[in-house]
Amino acid sequence: YDERGYHPTGYFSKEKYSDVGYNLACILTLPCYQRKGYGNFLISFSYELSKKEFKVGSPEKPLSDLGHVSYRSYWAAEVLALLHRYTSPSISIMEISKMTSILSDDVTNALQYLGLLKYICNNHVICVPPVILKDLMMRHPQKAPRVDPDKLHWAPLIGQFVGKDKWSIKAKRPDEAVEP
Repeated sequence: YDERGYHPTGYFSKEKYSDVGYNLACILTLPCYQRKGYGNFLISFSYELSKKEFKVGSPEKPLSDLGHVSYRSYWAAEVLALLHRYTSPSISIMEISKMTSILSDDVTNALQYLGLLKYICNNHVICVPPVILKDLMMRHPQKAPRVDPDKLHWAPLIGQFVGKDKWSIKAKRPDEAVEP
């Protein structure tokens, strides 16, 4: 906003229903506004909408080179922020996915990118020593501007797919439900 009013900085389109779990079909930040956090804001916005829908999601693939870097940065920062807030001694990739609405494959990729996923005794283990977590959070901070979920007033599409959507967190067994 300036003396001439508001200006468009970017655009994204959301799929109302996706068979493959896409929560975002297209994202664009106008060139003169790139590298100012608006793309990250749009990515964050798409995931906040997914949280309101109680779904996990992922962007439409394939990602461009810049899209890949932007999403990897967003996923890394979100996973680190969650691990920093989380108080239990253990957490699963599915729990991280449900709490962030980030598809489990993308959570796994973020953990591998951060070097936090180890393969021990035929199992993948999330290994996060506190000193490493602090260092990684400084290198991968959550970037501004941020979406304030309390100010997001939006109602998800309710239609014939309710209860049949395989990407819905609520469609899972009740004992698997984790509050976002």
